[in-house]
Amino acid sequence: MIIQNYEELATSEKKIDCLKILEEGLKAADPENIIPKFVTPEEIKINGKTIKLNKFSGIYTVAFGKAGDSMTRALNAIIPIKNGIIVIPKGSKSKIKGKKFQIFNSGHPKPDQTSVKAAKEVIKFLQNRREGELVIYLVSGGGSSLLAIPDDITLDDKIYVTDLLLKSGSTIQEFNCIRKHLSKIKGGRLVENTKCQGIGLVMSDVEGDDLSSIASGTTYMDDTTFLEALNIINKYKLKNKIPLEILQRLEDGFKGKIPETPKKALIENYIIANNKNCLDAMELKAKELGYKTKTMQIFGNIKDATQKIMENISDEQKTCLIFGGEPTVEVIGKGSGGRNQELVLRILKNAQNMKKIAIASAGTDGIDGNSLFAGAIIENIKIDESIIKEFLKNSDSARFFQKQKCNIRTDFTHTNLMDIGMVLK
Repeated sequence: MIIQNYEELATSEKKIDCLKILEEGLKAADPENIIPKFVTPEEIKINGKTIKLNKFSGIYTVAFGKAGDSMTRALNAIIPIKNGIIVIPKGSKSKIKGKKFQIFNSGHPKPDQTSVKAAKEVIKFLQNRREGELVIYLVSGGGSSLLAIPDDITLDDKIYVTDLLLKSGSTIQEFNCIRKHLSKIKGGRLVENTKCQGIGLVMSDVEGDDLSSIASGTTYMDDTTFLEALNIINKYKLKNKIPLEILQRLEDGFKGKIPETPKKALIENYIIANNKNCLDAMELKAKELGYKTKTMQIFGNIKDATQKIMENISDEQKTCLIFGGEPTVEVIGKGSGGRNQELVLRILKNAQNMKKIAIASAGTDGIDGNSLFAGAIIENIKIDESIIKEFLKNSDSARFFQKQKCNIRTDFTHTNLMDIGMVLK
């Protein structure tokens, strides 16, 4: 089981069904169930394109993101990889061992010294690759902070800006627009001067599967500009909080003193999995359990996402509303929690007068915000609204669910296809 405290949480029929459906969604995000759809020992076949593997003198991998190790393991089980580099978050224990893979555990969601060290090793590794060799880039969400080489700014400044943006309520696209314009490798710059052939296999953790946003488009390109980066800073009223060196760099870029990020992709990048894979698997399971289903995706402000979910809960019995995506949260308190636990808490607040329902939401990566949990599951028990409001005000959803013994625990799942959840009636 991916859900480690399944037995503890399975306290009613509704919750049991909820957990079964959630488990299917999490399984669907496992690269071992994804990579074999596109890769055989002879070829990579994707989007109508076939790459014969026997024409290359050597096959190498560069994997970065929350699924870096599990993607490498799934690929290595099918084709013989000569050697490679894996960069995954600190605290996450690699699923693949062996001398041929160099493994780094870098900072996430904020970069650290290891992020810089890992990025420099990747550059050195790519400089050693020759014509006739193939590098398969295995890219997943989280890659932006795991590989970092700040351009003309200090790492401390980059960390500071990352922290500001994390708490601002900005979307991942906005966040990554700024990151790409402060980096030597993002937005396609990593693959600019490589002699070997390359292909990017990408697991999407962003709305619309935008390749220039996933892991900040490190192996792709960038369709945003320095001007857009400055506009985002103004939009979230961060101008007076951001270090002067960073503002200076963005303004120099806007004035044309610094070249723009690459606007054309140098290698092919393909989406091999997204949030919909999880939702489809959940829908199948819910139908098997006898529920009428409806699926939807939620993005944007968490309050609006909550409203959208409430409007879509059916009046009929034996229904399952399945949702996925990644709403944004403005962190206003000093508590513990994340998007998923806050979303469940907000739905609980709005569902106080409804007939019995079960609510669940979890991050497919297993780590929700600054908590140790993946998400939460609860039935709409009666709770004083002022209590819920207090926890929301402190951004402390994890502690609320700890008191109720309702946090979902998975630990690192070694994957990342955004968030998944449901309301079961």
